[in-house]
Amino acid sequence: MYELMKLLHVCAVVLFLGNITTGLFWHRHALRTGQPALLAHTVDGIIRSDRWFTIPGVVVITVTGLIAAMVGRIPILGTPWLFGALVLFAVSGVVFMAFVAPLQKQLLVQARAQAFDLAAYRKTALQWELWGALALITPFGALALMLLKPTL
Repeated sequence: MYELMKLLHVCAVVLFLGNITTGLFWHRHALRTGQPALLAHTVDGIIRSDRWFTIPGVVVITVTGLIAAMVGRIPILGTPWLFGALVLFAVSGVVFMAFVAPLQKQLLVQARAQAFDLAAYRKTALQWELWGALALITPFGALALMLLKPTL
């Protein structure tokens, strides 16, 4: 059971981190064109991929990680690398919900606006990229803690 949970956990992490990374990449790629229709299409795709991959990834990562810890008798609060990874993962979730998701919706509205303002869009996009980078760096930090298991 432990090995199965660990396998599902790692697969969910790959899906989760891959989706966030590619979302940032594809938006940056579309932004180079400055075309509102392409930007709207890209942001819509990013929002959809979050619904299909990022959010379910969070659920599977959390559930399988907790089950693996319980089955493996690893104390969650008493294991510094595990606790630290959970904190970083939680920070990523808070950043995503408080900043990234609302900014994505703003980007979509701006890209679909009749009077598209590229300068305003770029300003919102920069905020989205910065918060998105934080939402990406923190789970990569959690991944490093989970793999390296440092003694803290």
